[in-house]
Amino acid sequence: MSKRTPTKEKLLHVLKKNNGLTIGAIMAYFSISEIAVRKQLHELEQNGFVNSVAHKQKIGRPYFTYVLTEKGHETFPNQYKHLPVELLQDLEELHGKAAVEELLNKHGERDKSSFRKAIQLEDFDEKVTEMIRIQNEKGYMLEVEKTEAGHYEIQNFNCPVANIAKCYHQLCTNEKKLYEDIFSESEVKAHSFITEGEPICSWTITKPEKR
Repeated sequence: MSKRTPTKEKLLHVLKKNNGLTIGAIMAYFSISEIAVRKQLHELEQNGFVNSVAHKQKIGRPYFTYVLTEKGHETFPNQYKHLPVELLQDLEELHGKAAVEELLNKHGERDKSSFRKAIQLEDFDEKVTEMIRIQNEKGYMLEVEKTEAGHYEIQNFNCPVANIAKCYHQLCTNEKKLYEDIFSESEVKAHSFITEGEPICSWTITKPEKR
């Protein structure tokens, strides 16, 4: 890839968080000129990180939206080298699906133990903030919004283990169990998954009821 400029970095992040944008929508994120943004966007497209998709209109010329390619998605942190899906498939072939489930459960329990040690907080808001920080350090791209009722709506724009979770959805189930373990006094609701074709994973963690 050509030199990764701040504008290119921002373009990649904007397109990671949005499933296809016009140049007009992209410009809402920038204060520099449209010509400068188009130049950087064109270089990303030339290098295979971005695709432009034409949309026909009944009247007038077609308009274009921009999306990340697989190569573009791969510029974000991932854990492919740490837990390759091929090894899990080999394990399943040799010892059966139960062996894979046992292995992934063990991995999930290790995650729970790690989070318990890292998050020794009582305050609900502080726990959410710390959980977001830790997950983002691991390659996730979580954003959070607090509702008027005190619940937290969480959106994840990057799953670092998506290639594995697409084959073994148990990883998504284990993630829900992890959040339920951290927030044992809350209800954890999953709404969408990247592994099921959605652009993001989304969750709700409800505010604990006062006793």
